[in-house]
Amino acid sequence: MTTPPTDRAPAPPGPDPRRWLALVAVALSVLVISFDMTVLNVALPTLASQLEATTGQQQWIVDSYSVVFAAAMLPAGLIGDRFGRRLVLTLGLALFGLSSAVGMLADSPGTLIAARAAMGLAGALVMPMSMAVIPGIFPAAEQRRATAVLAAALAVGTPLGPLIGGFLLQHFWWGAIFVVNLPLVAIGITACLILLPETRNPAAPRIDLLGTLLGAGGLAALTYGIIEGPERGWSDPLVLGTIGGSLVALTTLVRRSRRRPDPMLDLTLLADRTFRWSVVAATLVSLVLYGAFFVLPLYFQSVLGADAFGTGLRLMPMMLGLMVAARFSDKLVARTGHRPVITAGLAVLAGALLIGSRTDASDGYGPAAVWLVLLGFGMGLSIITAQATALLTLPPARAGVGSGLLQTFRQVGGAIGVALFGSLLAGSYRGALDATGLPAGAADRAGQSVVAADAVAASTGDPSLAASAHAAYVHGMTAVLLTAGVVAVLSAVLVALRMPSVEPTGPAEPSVGGAVTGEPAADGPGTGPGPSAAPAADHG
Repeated sequence: MTTPPTDRAPAPPGPDPRRWLALVAVALSVLVISFDMTVLNVALPTLASQLEATTGQQQWIVDSYSVVFAAAMLPAGLIGDRFGRRLVLTLGLALFGLSSAVGMLADSPGTLIAARAAMGLAGALVMPMSMAVIPGIFPAAEQRRATAVLAAALAVGTPLGPLIGGFLLQHFWWGAIFVVNLPLVAIGITACLILLPETRNPAAPRIDLLGTLLGAGGLAALTYGIIEGPERGWSDPLVLGTIGGSLVALTTLVRRSRRRPDPMLDLTLLADRTFRWSVVAATLVSLVLYGAFFVLPLYFQSVLGADAFGTGLRLMPMMLGLMVAARFSDKLVARTGHRPVITAGLAVLAGALLIGSRTDASDGYGPAAVWLVLLGFGMGLSIITAQATALLTLPPARAGVGSGLLQTFRQVGGAIGVALFGSLLAGSYRGALDATGLPAGAADRAGQSVVAADAVAASTGDPSLAASAHAAYVHGMTAVLLTAGVVAVLSAVLVALRMPSVEPTGPAEPSVGGAVTGEPAADGPGTGPGPSAAPAADHG
């Protein structure tokens, strides 16, 4: 007896059952990149002493990472879209591991600066690719949750860096802060090769060499000028020259991108109002958060007397608030939409910063522990939701470029925050410091930082100078937190008024034999972006 023919097409296979394991591998990759951004916050004094690094070299040990990271983000997203996201992610992790090994063995400031620059390049390869692989392995219904997990891993790394760095410094030599990267990188590479499918966009544009040079050079010069501004002065010729040159380069890149049919800087992505305002919100969160991250470690170490590990422990309440927000943000978005959640996160962030601005020099750690929980909660609601919403608006074909654009804005926003809040802190501190009776040289040294003032007080046996320096630092810290809090309030109002309320629908489901198995059908020629790629000009 023959089986009657049927017109029913075979059911497409379900989602890859290993997709959440794959996400864990990608989250590990993001986590190691993220905490390496802040691990030097507590290690720099020890490292600088043992390597005999000058003040300028210390600054570049930190800043070389940020400058290269920001400069390479845009071309990294395009490279991943064109040549394969898993390939670029894996190569980025391998480079990160290699440069970490070089940093671990460095015996001079120059070698360490070079290693940190290579780590910044590796981070730029990993960061956008970690988000771009999601459309290839997750159905649309799960993509917000998956992007929220990655955004949470990225955010968790910020307070985790000082804790890990402090613990390693307490038990090992300074190079141990880079050793921890090696096993995580090895696990990440292995898991990515086994669990992640390769996805790419066969129609991705060719690498625009001139555009790449304009983008990388412009972003590097802008970040350099912003970082150097507080130290050299904003009227310094080098600062003015680099910022002016960066504006010329970036303006040229924008004009070139508008004329080209396949630009590296895809400004058409910003035509989607949901993507645009999600990027704006994520950038503003990064800007205000750097105010808190910039002032807190020195407050704990110099004013409260904590060691490196103790400083990391004192930041843990922020991680608690962050993890609570990560746990519930997805459910809140499902009930209320993304705009109320991002607005509420910015409002909570503002409240935490304004409470922190009431800190007095005689206060202990207790009040800080309370508002740090709120800070982490507001950070989680706003940054996780903003990043997840931005990425959900992207068609799979432009996932790498769009993610690179988002992370570039965030990095530049953070650099601007460091420059602005660093200038405000330095000016407020010097204005409030009482150096009466000190020789001119000692007074000038004490005015450079609270750490220098403590050293002068110890060498002269003047406890009143240390007390004045601590009070002056708290005065500067509260000015920074107050300003950051006001910016967060304005950001919440701006997002509430301007951000579209309609939820992005996400890209189309990955097709069989397409995004999951090789060159994604959704990315291929003739498919085009789904409805989510259309500009959301009418979203309200």
